[in-house]
Amino acid sequence: MIKILLFAGLREEAGKSEIEIKADNLSISGLKQQLLETYNSLNLNGAMIAVNEEYATEDTVVKSGDVVAFIPPVSGG
Repeated sequence: MIKILLFAGLREEAGKSEIEIKADNLSISGLKQQLLETYNSLNLNGAMIAVNEEYATEDTVVKSGDVVAFIPPVSGG
């Protein structure tokens, strides 16, 4: 299982702060595709990605047991 943490507006869009997906050896881009199949209202564009508390890219491969965080851009003043 891959644990996905959603923050700020993404949490509101999904209606939850954590999602678990049964997968292994999946790229971040593949993970995003799976998420969007179930939660098609999520806007993951521009979100920063962290895997096990380290920043990651779309090509990063995640494994079962990893924790992936999607952190949307924030604005304010």
